[in-house]
Amino acid sequence: MNLVGLAWRNIWRRKRRTAITAVSIGFGVFLAVTFSGVGDYSYTNMINASADMGLGHITIEALDYNQSPAPDKNIDQVATIQQSLQRIPGVENSYARILGQGMFASAHKSVGGAFLAIDPNSETSKHNLFLCSLEEGALFDANSRGVIVGRGMAKKLKLRLGKKLVYTTTDKNGEIVSEIARVSGIFSTGVKAVDGAFVLLPINSVRRTVGYSKNEASLVAVMIKDQRYTTQVLASVRQQLAQIDPSSKQIEILSWRETQSEVAGLISLDRSSNYISQVLIGLLIAAGILNTLLMSVLERTREFGVMMALGMAPHTLFFLVIIESVCLAFLGLGFGVLLTTPWYFYLNRVGIDMSGAMGGDYTAGGVLIDPVLKLYLYPETIAAILFAVFLLTLLSGLYPAWKAGRTPPVESLKAM
Repeated sequence: MNLVGLAWRNIWRRKRRTAITAVSIGFGVFLAVTFSGVGDYSYTNMINASADMGLGHITIEALDYNQSPAPDKNIDQVATIQQSLQRIPGVENSYARILGQGMFASAHKSVGGAFLAIDPNSETSKHNLFLCSLEEGALFDANSRGVIVGRGMAKKLKLRLGKKLVYTTTDKNGEIVSEIARVSGIFSTGVKAVDGAFVLLPINSVRRTVGYSKNEASLVAVMIKDQRYTTQVLASVRQQLAQIDPSSKQIEILSWRETQSEVAGLISLDRSSNYISQVLIGLLIAAGILNTLLMSVLERTREFGVMMALGMAPHTLFFLVIIESVCLAFLGLGFGVLLTTPWYFYLNRVGIDMSGAMGGDYTAGGVLIDPVLKLYLYPETIAAILFAVFLLTLLSGLYPAWKAGRTPPVESLKAM
């Protein structure tokens, strides 16, 4: 009988112990998939949601604009920049936008807030959280004086569709300017701070108001196809824009980790705690595997002595126990796949509504999060989980395997 067949028979000598070990490995796979899947889904959603709030996954802006935004810090030749971005692999789209602070007034009262000026001819709900959250009305025309307000601001200022709104801000020269707009839509993101103090305006109207030319904007928001490759795309964007002279001013190119530092910090902290939890679970599983294999080796001390006396080399015994651990690994992984597959597909497609536990606040780091608990695993995450569990099982068998091959035959035969 070859070593694989002998190892397979050996692990089933104690069926209950083998079954318990396989179940523990499978449960470890279940927990790893759950923790990693929730992380992959929630982190991706948070990053994309923060990008859709205006700044993109990558932001091209004037030097120091991120530290101290101001109307006089703007970039020029945005059309040229956007054309050059189209040639970069991984870039899905780019949008010229103007961000600013202002006072918003109706016939009843006034409130402070912020505005995002967009081009309605290029913007879509796919990359704009406010358009995706539009509840009433429609997007304004490019050359109109329309405005889309949040539900909270509409309540504060007693605004309805068609009502006038006056916004006051400062232009690029620091002068106070005002403009009249008419409400064309109302959005509701679920983030109270955003819905109560944020509006969308047409970029051409805002350019005239603040004194920008048709090729000037506060920033260009770059949307990429997969946020995991932000670093690679960022390097390509910097290399591409280094070949052109976008303006006489200096510009800087930042990733979402820099423009949305609060979100980045929250994700980093949560990911670290997730890793620690999985390491602790892995250690517990490894202890169980080690106990199973070590007990199996100790019970067969005399048997190993007979085998070595008959000519089996110590290293052969070592590999026999290692193969037993490999068999346990595959057995546990198989059980883990059977246990986890229906759970994964249910949470991936349906999910569990956690809105009751979260109350009315569906935000984290100022970004809207999905109250429905779902799982999503990237292919590399699946491969990492399977490899980690297999490697953990294999390493747990090293000491029992070493112990099986080091005891001299004479001492082994004396054992009862």
